[in-house]
Amino acid sequence: MADQIRAVSLNCWGLKYVSKDRHERIAAIASALARSDYDIIALQEIWVEADYNQIRQSVAPRLPYAKLFHSGALGAGLAILTKWPIISTSMTPYSLTGEPTDVFGGDWFVGKGAGSTTIMHPVLGQVQLFVTHFCAKGGEEGPEYNRTYRLVNAWEFAKVTRQAAEMGRYVIALGDFNSIPTSLQMNVILKHTGLVDSWAASHTHIPPPSGMLSPIEGVVSYGVTADSPLNSYRDSAPSSSPIVRKYQGKRLDYILFRHPIPSATNNHLPRLTCRDSQVVFTDSIPGNSCSYSDHFGVEATLFIDTQADAEDDMASLKDASAAWSDTPSELSPSTITEMMGALNISYRISLQRSRKELTIFGSSILLLIAFIIGSAWVILPWLNPVFVLFVIYLSWLATTKLYEGFIFGNWERKALQNVIEELELYETALATQPPRY
Repeated sequence: MADQIRAVSLNCWGLKYVSKDRHERIAAIASALARSDYDIIALQEIWVEADYNQIRQSVAPRLPYAKLFHSGALGAGLAILTKWPIISTSMTPYSLTGEPTDVFGGDWFVGKGAGSTTIMHPVLGQVQLFVTHFCAKGGEEGPEYNRTYRLVNAWEFAKVTRQAAEMGRYVIALGDFNSIPTSLQMNVILKHTGLVDSWAASHTHIPPPSGMLSPIEGVVSYGVTADSPLNSYRDSAPSSSPIVRKYQGKRLDYILFRHPIPSATNNHLPRLTCRDSQVVFTDSIPGNSCSYSDHFGVEATLFIDTQADAEDDMASLKDASAAWSDTPSELSPSTITEMMGALNISYRISLQRSRKELTIFGSSILLLIAFIIGSAWVILPWLNPVFVLFVIYLSWLATTKLYEGFIFGNWERKALQNVIEELELYETALATQPPRY
């Protein structure tokens, strides 16, 4: 239907050799999507190209246009499939995506970023779709600097989506933001871009929980998509997270939208609103007891109204969402201060860590020299293999610490410094001139 857009976002948990029941789950996801009536599908963690091709082929009769985004050593794991023609694509890698020694975290090895496709919609014209997956490390509790990488992801994502709106395009952004709705990261995204959270827009009268929720209430009323007891891949042990205990999980997956920045030539545009959004893929896959993924999906139906009167339309929507407001959409001074504080602390921690790692590098080199020289005086033959193993270990340790302390450390601090300087300039601009919109 031309008067609405149905969109879905799903983290497929498709890591090769790591994700449990991957083949069965991907087949079930492909089958479910083939039976659906979505106009836009956004996928995350779809790292195996054969899995992507399986899903793409299953939905091709309805969604013939698709893009798998390539980035990083193992790929971005991001894909968009759509009903309407794609006229351009781009991939914006995030400057900070994890630490190289955090092997189990995995963020460093994949190309975390924002994938984008611009489609030609028959009513709205150019619509820029974004799909993203933020860094997972940091949790939700504790000091904000624990989530610095995710905060940098949010700032860089906000910049590219805001730019799309400034170019006169509708924007729909989907993905796994690894951030709860009240987090600083989501505050940065929504305030800097004017994007509207489709779930919040369609669930405006849900009060905060006053007692213990059931897992079903957490999903239906509060949009829980991760860490739900209803998911077969959740750890059976009680969670230590207050947020998980309060809501029976976390809402980490979003569908966001907004209209183009109003101008003299486009001040009366079709209205885009969300009246329906829900969590999906909550059941077990047919014939099996496992869930479709370790995340549930989220869907939204965006309605297009081309008949509303321009002045009445704007006035009625200013209180409801920034998607149609021509009032300023900028970060508050308190948000900027909180961001700057977290980034500056992370910068100092990075500097201290680099010094420690370079000290380990220097000590490893000295020990390496000592072992090499000492091997000349080894009398017992069985000690030679031990010396060789120690030399191999020290060589690896020295190389790793040199890379971590010097190359990666400098890279990390330069990325942090770039964002800090951008925020300083942004704060100065807000203090000296009115916001643009």
